[in-house]
Amino acid sequence: MGRVEAPIVMGRIVAPFGVQGWVRVQPYTAAPGGLLDYPVWQVGDRAYAVLDGRVHGTGLVAHLESIDDRDAAAALRGSDIAVARDELPAAAENEYYWTDLIGLAVVGQDGAALGRVAALMETGANDVLVVQGERERLIPFVGEYVKNVDPAGGTITVTWPADW
Repeated sequence: MGRVEAPIVMGRIVAPFGVQGWVRVQPYTAAPGGLLDYPVWQVGDRAYAVLDGRVHGTGLVAHLESIDDRDAAAALRGSDIAVARDELPAAAENEYYWTDLIGLAVVGQDGAALGRVAALMETGANDVLVVQGERERLIPFVGEYVKNVDPAGGTITVTWPADW
């Protein structure tokens, strides 16, 4: 039997929007409207078809099936929105979904273990690996420092001094 992959969290419902069951969404996608590319969202333990949606400010608003009034929308406040992993487009060569990097072991080119990727941060210039080991390290996710990413092998090799 194949491994069932967990859905990927792509946003969060932050509030009801209006009185007809729409929800305000904070998307975690690069473009706010990107989440609307997925016709079904997993919210909590239920899948909802997205009936309508649009970009609204820096987020978006959406109307989900069977959510027809403000109270039903308010009940979803704080819920994560996930999509099935197989719905995501394949990452381009040398590009990775953050979720695939979290948990990977980070090692220096000399083999020194620096820790594991606990999170990633988006900065204005580049993404940054948050590596937890004997201490926290913030390593820019750029070619100058990241030499190899091997999700299948569970490692990221970096040129980052262990004493930094």
